[in-house]
Amino acid sequence: MANHERAPIRWAFVAPTLILLIAFNVFPLVYNLVLAFTNAQLVGGTTRGIGGANFARVFAEPEFAGAVRLTALFVLLAVSIELVLGFAVALALRRDFRGKTVVMTALLVPMMLSPAVMGLFWNLILNGNYGILNQTLAALGLPQPEWLTVGALKFTSMLMIDVWMWTPFMILIALAGLNAIPPAIYEAAEIDRASAWTVFRRITLPLCAPLLGLAVLLRTTDALKQFDLVMAITGPNDENTQTLSTLLYQVTFRDGKIGLGSSFACVVLVIVIAVATVFTRYMERMQRRPA
Repeated sequence: MANHERAPIRWAFVAPTLILLIAFNVFPLVYNLVLAFTNAQLVGGTTRGIGGANFARVFAEPEFAGAVRLTALFVLLAVSIELVLGFAVALALRRDFRGKTVVMTALLVPMMLSPAVMGLFWNLILNGNYGILNQTLAALGLPQPEWLTVGALKFTSMLMIDVWMWTPFMILIALAGLNAIPPAIYEAAEIDRASAWTVFRRITLPLCAPLLGLAVLLRTTDALKQFDLVMAITGPNDENTQTLSTLLYQVTFRDGKIGLGSSFACVVLVIVIAVATVFTRYMERMQRRPA
């Protein structure tokens, strides 16, 4: 069969995927970009173009600067803690032992559950009046903090829940990296009588670095869009936990400003893409660096 005769068959297979991609990804993105240059309202009003006024307003909003700082702090702390804990636990779980399957299953359960549902469960656990955590602390004679009402503790609670949920992801990726290291390298290091610290610094960490870098990239881009936990724990209007995504929700659905909300969404998208691009190029540069 000639190439021109096979072309319709190729398009018959590719067309459904392209249609779905355009309908659910490309069109919403383009439409959102168009709305960002208008004064579109959620209810009523005449939509008209206003140029870049929405973007100027975004960067002039004090709430936007506060949301950027809080989101950056959350991403830095959450991803760093998850990386360190995940890698440490993966090192402990690397060797086979009795009950390893049960332990691994129990550790991976939080990652498999819905963030919104887990947020609601933790809302009950951390409740200052009837939460099981404070009841346990009271039984031990310890202070019972108001986890969901004190400003600083709200952020701490959100951070603690995110670490609990996503450290298993880091464990899984770190274990994959550790198991991919050839045993012969460790045997050679043992013959050379290399110390445990030298083996970790010169073998384990460098060979796991590419996968760990990928895990950090995925978690960073996901944490930048943190929304579920904030909505479940404190709601979108609390300045102590207001991330970029919840600020976007607040502007769009509480204030009804579709055009301004679309410009917020474009800015958030650019931030996520920029962070991912910088991190990806840094990883590529590290891989090209001679050992």
